[in-house]
Amino acid sequence: MSATSTSTATAGSAPAPAPAAAKEPDPEPTARQKRLALGVIATGMLMIILDGSIVTVAMPAIQQDLNFTSAGLSWVVNAYLIAFGSLLLLAGRLGDLMGRKRMFLAGTAVFTLASVLAGLAADPATLIAARFLQGVGGAMSSAVSLGILVTLFKEPAERAKAIAVFSFTGAAGASLGQVLGGVLTDALNWHWIFFINLPIGLAALLLAVPALPADRGLGIRAGADVTGALLVTAGLMAGIYSVVKVEEHGWLSTHTLAFGAASALLLTAFVIRQSRARTPLLPLRMFRSRSVTGANAVQLLMVAALFAFQVLVALYLQNVRGYGASATGLAMLPAAVAIGAVSLGVSARLNARFGERNVLLAGLLLLLAMLALLARVPVHSSYALDLLPVMLLAAGFGLALPALTTLGMSGAREDDAGLASGLFNTTQQIGGALGVAVLSTLAASRTERTLTEGGTRAEALTSGYHLAFTVGAALLAAALVVTLTVLRPARRAPAP
Repeated sequence: MSATSTSTATAGSAPAPAPAAAKEPDPEPTARQKRLALGVIATGMLMIILDGSIVTVAMPAIQQDLNFTSAGLSWVVNAYLIAFGSLLLLAGRLGDLMGRKRMFLAGTAVFTLASVLAGLAADPATLIAARFLQGVGGAMSSAVSLGILVTLFKEPAERAKAIAVFSFTGAAGASLGQVLGGVLTDALNWHWIFFINLPIGLAALLLAVPALPADRGLGIRAGADVTGALLVTAGLMAGIYSVVKVEEHGWLSTHTLAFGAASALLLTAFVIRQSRARTPLLPLRMFRSRSVTGANAVQLLMVAALFAFQVLVALYLQNVRGYGASATGLAMLPAAVAIGAVSLGVSARLNARFGERNVLLAGLLLLLAMLALLARVPVHSSYALDLLPVMLLAAGFGLALPALTTLGMSGAREDDAGLASGLFNTTQQIGGALGVAVLSTLAASRTERTLTEGGTRAEALTSGYHLAFTVGAALLAAALVVTLTVLRPARRAPAP
């Protein structure tokens, strides 16, 4: 029954008193409040995205300063990935239950404090623990960010623009992180790649309190599936751990198979639990939406493939072409500019005119062309002729990601927005972990074989990267197939 019908008195009678629990609905946010909220979310996400890529450039300096072993150094990245990827789904659902604003604030605070701890680290154990805490905080805030956006921006046109800004933060932020990481490490020291998060985090927290819309959430009783939470968190943690350690142990090692089997069993038990639980953590009805299922599948493939660009191109520039940290970041800057120009400048208008599915297809084709060119890049390459066109083709990510994000969130109900956001971010992290494991392992094995056959180090490394770029292109081709077969075009309403 509507509020209007309950508050209207019958003719000739005294007005009925309002119920004690009645409450006026919250006023609709103004355009200015929405823009401020979008700026806060984008700032918080930029801090997290930057941190993910800024660390990779500083790894050699961290290893030398803190005396990390080669195996131990990988945990500077792995500790973050494991915590981040395994907690996104749980954090997204808790955001729906406890309030997304509350979860965003808590996550940003944890991430900021953990960044200070990482910057102050004087030994490997402290840095690894701080990176794990950063992953926890990053999962808490990023899991609900998209959920806040889609409930705040309800009109399709304004939602498309907001998602374009959000996507730019993720797509270009990774490239900007490499530039900033190189500059900070060379000009100051590696500690500042973490200290820089302090002013950003504090600004995001101070602005988020008045800017983000208040929401009480559904309440813990609406979905407090503790057993399901433990199963999915443990299953994701075991799976991501097994994948990120593949390069060290091998695909068919007892270590990889044991953790992979444990992950499969835990996640299978989680799915069974969700089909029977009265208040499931992840309602399986969400996967009835072709847009939700298809968008998450496409994202997993796309992100796995683009590890070849984000990381392996940087390694090619440093290990084959002899670039330093700052020069590598600057060489990849045109990619960030191209992604930003497309995602912020034209993606929303293109989505409105041609539909998200068609724009996604165009973006994937550009990215496929980018990796196909990289698969033929020579040892003695010319930046202007061989690499700059590749950087400009990265604009495909500026087309694909906003369209994909809109599709991934379009099939979720409003009370599931945080969960859908957490799921979308989870597939992104799993895709990244798979990209690291599959492509880096293939590149390393091809490099070793080429060296044994008498090739030079530069030739062997380039041959390994070529294989990784080729496999990445195949993953993008698979993403195209899923887009064509699963993500059907939306039916347009007939003209009146």
